[in-house]
Amino acid sequence: MTTTDATRAPARRPGGAARTRRAALRALTILARSFAIFVPVFVVATFVTFALRSLSGLSPARIQLGEDATPEAIARVEAHWGLDRPFLAQYADWFGGVLHGRLGTSWTNGADISTLIGLGLGVSLSVATLALLIGVSAGLLLGTLAAVRRTTWIDRAVTAFVTVISVMPAFVVGILLAAVLAVGLGLFPSAGYVPPDQGVGPWLAHITLPALALSLDVIADVARQLRGSLVAAYRENYVTGALVRGLGPRRIFFKHVLRNGLGPVLATLGLKFPALVGASVVTEWIFGLQGFGRFANDSAQAGDVPAVQGVLVVSILLVVTFNLIVNLVLARVTPASGRGV
Repeated sequence: MTTTDATRAPARRPGGAARTRRAALRALTILARSFAIFVPVFVVATFVTFALRSLSGLSPARIQLGEDATPEAIARVEAHWGLDRPFLAQYADWFGGVLHGRLGTSWTNGADISTLIGLGLGVSLSVATLALLIGVSAGLLLGTLAAVRRTTWIDRAVTAFVTVISVMPAFVVGILLAAVLAVGLGLFPSAGYVPPDQGVGPWLAHITLPALALSLDVIADVARQLRGSLVAAYRENYVTGALVRGLGPRRIFFKHVLRNGLGPVLATLGLKFPALVGASVVTEWIFGLQGFGRFANDSAQAGDVPAVQGVLVVSILLVVTFNLIVNLVLARVTPASGRGV
């Protein structure tokens, strides 16, 4: 090693360490801001959620005893469930249980709601995760292809394809997939669910068709959003500067255009994943899955207020958690996010 190399080597370390510190500080700042927003929103949301029981007028006595129950019997059942206590005392006990992972007891069957939601949530998360992976992968490919070949027949073909799949309801796609790929060709199971601990192959086979049915909306949103943001990024001054410096088209695309164009796409995905979990109720009915969405629908129809409250709490947590992950990825991937763009 020459003297010049020896003097240069230590000079690189502070720069790398400074970048690492800035990245860590940015991540901590995002976490702090997210929690500062999350805590009051979560408290208000849970309070409103809990207040729905009082506003609905529903009672476990009506479910267990029927409409012809006597006032004495209704009072006895409501006292058993603690509903004769002041509203704020009920909320404080329920909220304390939520903080410890206890979502209450079902009015219809007396089962633990956390357990019931956990059983269904694993199914819906499996389907939603695969749908998101399929949707993001295909959407990124189509959006990039349309942006790179903008104003050509490829761009028009991708735009037309994305427009068609964006208006196709998930239940129609699910029925078609089940009829053709499951019943007609026998390539996939037509119904049911197998946990991943019983085999990754059977697990993937059972969730592929529902995931495909849900992924079309993600494909359309990602492709359109990415195509627009990439085309806009190509018009920015930093791309012109990169061309002047003699950088190649591939380096310009991956180093500048794509990293900045991913920002709006990632922001869109912040609400997409929780929406997939909640919107899976239709595909769960078609493919015979006992998931989170179906549990929420059944609980609402049965008037099981504690179960519906538990569903809302878990939905809030899913939205906040996934948005936090997206914000962290956004800060790491897109340079513009560090400037608040």
